[in-house]
Amino acid sequence: MRHLLVSANLLEEQARAIFLAWGSREDQAQASARILVEADLAGIESHGVGLLTMYAQQIANGAVVPGAEITTVIDRGAMAVLDGGGGFGHQVSLEAVGMAARKARLFGIGAAAVRNSHHYGAAGLYAKRIAEQGLLGISTTAVWRPAIVPTGGSQPMLGTNPIAFAAPAAKNRPFLLDMATSTAAIGKLRVKFFNDEPVPAGWVFDDAGNWARDAETALANPKLSPLGGDEEQGGHKGYGLAAMVEILSTTLAGATFAPLRPATQVTHGVGHFFLAIDPAFFRPEGEFEEDLDLLIDALRSTAPLDATRPVQVAGDPEHRRAEERQKNGIPLPSALVERLREIASEAGAPFLLARAGSEAQRPAAP
Repeated sequence: MRHLLVSANLLEEQARAIFLAWGSREDQAQASARILVEADLAGIESHGVGLLTMYAQQIANGAVVPGAEITTVIDRGAMAVLDGGGGFGHQVSLEAVGMAARKARLFGIGAAAVRNSHHYGAAGLYAKRIAEQGLLGISTTAVWRPAIVPTGGSQPMLGTNPIAFAAPAAKNRPFLLDMATSTAAIGKLRVKFFNDEPVPAGWVFDDAGNWARDAETALANPKLSPLGGDEEQGGHKGYGLAAMVEILSTTLAGATFAPLRPATQVTHGVGHFFLAIDPAFFRPEGEFEEDLDLLIDALRSTAPLDATRPVQVAGDPEHRRAEERQKNGIPLPSALVERLREIASEAGAPFLLARAGSEAQRPAAP
């Protein structure tokens, strides 16, 4: 599989041009493009510019409103609720993160829920932004369509429903956990499809309850296993976590639970939830961060099974990948590049990735 190596700046410019052509405002287009490219930089291709293929379909179906108006529904004490107007979830989520952080500075804790939104990208990017302000951050989101099959069930009922948690340290990078509550995210099926690779056993059920291996078939009708796989391997725990995320992101926010979405509702009504906590309200300023450094250092110093693979903490692989890709470029599968060309043409946006054409035959970085 050949890849095109693209600089982060060029890829962000391309994504921004597409969002603008779809009708997003400048601030919205910039926010959406940046969130997608940050995911690609971190090696989270499932939530990178490959999502434009899904967004294009949603635009065509009228399920998302480009340029939607964002409104504050509730602003009370340490809590807030925002309405995304049926638009993309990136800009409204960044605004919610800002509100939660400001409230945490005032009250020690701040929470913001979002309703009437859409897909918001990688959950960890929002928790990370909270941690970069010296706060502990939690980010969760529901998803526009059911994909996780409840333990013992045969049909999808819950989205991939990710949980992200980030905490600031004094010297180390923030601890950053970002995980779907399914064994694998739908976006990873998309990555397998574009790379012409089989789906690993344990990710997706077929109609008979066996493991599906073909990415195209799995994408057409995803029936994801909850985190852990089947019940014998602990899948009931992932199922419970997915339901918890749904409650925080949908029931609390007043958003739409996908299986109960009225047939007359065109937009998806996705919900998100953000929580910020100021550690200075718990301990003298700086002590939490210093102790977190000790914890992180202790975990990294764990004797490894394989001396060539030292123990890491959450966020380490993504940070290293971002440094490497910022320097050498982001590898895009040729099939995705061609699809982005088509999307740009259909939207009336320029195809800017042509500037990187001389790199088309360079293999992806390992």
